[in-house]
Amino acid sequence: MTLTPEQQYQQSWLERQDYADRMQPIIGSLYRNHGIEICIYGRPLVSASTIEIIKAHKTVTKYEGQKLRLRESFEFLEIISKMNLKPAKIDLGKLAFRNLYKSSGEGLSKEDYLKQELASIIDGEGIEPQDVVLYGFGRIGRLLARLLIERNGPNANLRLRAIVVRGGKDGDLEKRASLLRRDSVHGPFNGSITVDNESNVIKANGTYIQVIYANSPDSIDYTDYGIKDALIVDNTGIWKDEDGLGLHLKSKGTSKVLLTAPAGGQIKNIVYGVNEKDIKPEDNIVCAASCTTNAITPVLKAMNDKFGIKNGHVETVHSYTNDQNLIDNFHKAERRGRSAALNMVLTSTGAAKAVSKALPELHGKLTGNAIRVPTPNVSMAIMNLNLDKSTSREELNDYLLDVALHSDLKDQIDFTSSTEIVSTDLVGSRYAGVVDSQATIVDGDRAVLYVWYDNEFGYSCQVVRVMQEMAGIEYPTLPK
Repeated sequence: MTLTPEQQYQQSWLERQDYADRMQPIIGSLYRNHGIEICIYGRPLVSASTIEIIKAHKTVTKYEGQKLRLRESFEFLEIISKMNLKPAKIDLGKLAFRNLYKSSGEGLSKEDYLKQELASIIDGEGIEPQDVVLYGFGRIGRLLARLLIERNGPNANLRLRAIVVRGGKDGDLEKRASLLRRDSVHGPFNGSITVDNESNVIKANGTYIQVIYANSPDSIDYTDYGIKDALIVDNTGIWKDEDGLGLHLKSKGTSKVLLTAPAGGQIKNIVYGVNEKDIKPEDNIVCAASCTTNAITPVLKAMNDKFGIKNGHVETVHSYTNDQNLIDNFHKAERRGRSAALNMVLTSTGAAKAVSKALPELHGKLTGNAIRVPTPNVSMAIMNLNLDKSTSREELNDYLLDVALHSDLKDQIDFTSSTEIVSTDLVGSRYAGVVDSQATIVDGDRAVLYVWYDNEFGYSCQVVRVMQEMAGIEYPTLPK
């Protein structure tokens, strides 16, 4: 019986759904039990729905001009699930596409091809997990908690043990748990959260989080809670120099401190993907820079490597933040006292200047400013650059697409060709920045780039990567 076009389409769709359904438990098991994060051309599939898995496969056509069928990638996923692998991020899409369409595995069976491509993580030993304490539980602290809970399991290398907050009044624990459970921007927590008031503990998807009340970083004995050699992630923004952040190291059970805000003094500002190898074993205090610095520095590095940057200006259109007022009221900073929900507020940013801490070759070449706007999340950096050599819009966009797909910056830079994308479409992006290629302007040796970034979630993903580097955790992305 000959099928009509409608019946053919329906049959094809049902087949895709079936394969996506079969993929879900394998992807979840690999992640929970082996620390293997599966993605398709950078799109994470962990906890993805059936439809999200199908959509991720659809993106392959955009990049390669050819389909990658779910029945094709499913075969590779099944083989991977039977291998003994160390924790890593594995791009199933690239592995399958290379083997099927680019002759990377010519002459090899699928099993032997995967053994060849994944050789560096086969039959390896794990490392001792790193205890993590979140000092402060605001926007970034709660998103870091979500990311660490998401990674919980027998092979979790970063183990969330505690959060430290001020307070301790009746009902405080329930309030903290509720803010973790529900988020107006990022949606509900994917899982179960319960509270143990007697032990001051939040239990979330198998993660046992001790809640510690303290007013000073040096007043806690973490060993009382079974915590040892902890990496303290300071999300408060109160202490920004060696003396202030060094207070954490005076508490028993601590080993290192990571600041999630721009730092002063000689503290190293790290943008993962650019200068994380500057972190040495003896560095006990490190800074993960700002969300804007993380968004622009990888793109600026890519541009400078290829075209050279004479000078430039970076303007950030930034969602309002918690330090602004909801209604007009006193604020020590200029303009920020005016209602954040009603005004565009011109303010300063040190992000452009901070780039040189991670990328010294751009020292003195960039200026910057910021406009706070009435949106709760997702920001944009507009980079007006004068280059050392002329290029074209097509050449520049093709280059940045290649960087986003195949370079060492592929986890930091994403790329979109959509003409309809707006800020809310980028909520939950795990990249430091997303190049909006349709907005790119090139005129000889002058280029204007528009880079979106989820200033909360994308930045938090970068912070986790810095945490792994500080803990000496190798988490490779394969294929190379």
